Amino acid sequence: MQLAAGQPLSVSAQTAACDGITEPVFDVTLSMAVPGIVTVQKVREGDFVTTNDVILEIDSRLEELEVTRRRLVMENRKTDWESTKVVFDKTASVSRDELLKKEADYQVALAEYQIAVEELNRRKLHAPGAGVLTELKLHVGESCAAYQPVARLVDTRQCYFISNIDAKMSGELKTGQTVRLEIDDAANPIKVDAKIVFISPVVDSASGLQKVKAVFENENGRIRPGLAGKMFPQPSPP
Repeated sequence: MQLAAGQPLSVSAQTAACDGITEPVFDVTLSMAVPGIVTVQKVREGDFVTTNDVILEIDSRLEELEVTRRRLVMENRKTDWESTKVVFDKTASVSRDELLKKEADYQVALAEYQIAVEELNRRKLHAPGAGVLTELKLHVGESCAAYQPVARLVDTRQCYFISNIDAKMSGELKTGQTVRLEIDDAANPIKVDAKIVFISPVVDSASGLQKVKAVFENENGRIRPGLAGKMFPQPSPP
């Protein structure tokens, strides 16, 4: 059974089963914070990446040079401050105001260096979590605009079953309750247990339906997110 986008999910009174669809818990569309030209592509569509892995890099030669310049300035200011502090501690030939000025100059240079490092880091697209790269819109040589969708990252190892059920039936459910799912498949329905993690506190006034979300493990990838299915409420765990 396939459901159109936005179509309400029905409740079968005869079987006490709630129709719904599956979605991955982690499904994000990634973009760059700054514009540029793609120079490095680290992974391909279908590859599994872990948190903070680099997916793409855009041109960053100017930013690299700026980091080097700011680091040299910062190190010079730090050396100047530390040598002045030694003189201040041992003799009275340096005033406290001069020492404080040297320290302030170093702190400013340190902040500017850290800003330069962050600007360079923004030229790389990092994975915010582990998952499979299901879509990559740009490749080496193509231009990238700021906040333009670039890639889609999905982790199917844990999924939601989302159902909009009759508000009268939702009163029998509660967060933490175990339910049985039957997910439609080409051969036979796949049965799996899930746990309710969200029951909407509001009811849609037009349809009288209330959203319920149950999470289930999908380590083996048997269930492909997007498939429809049914939820059968089970007795709450003791």
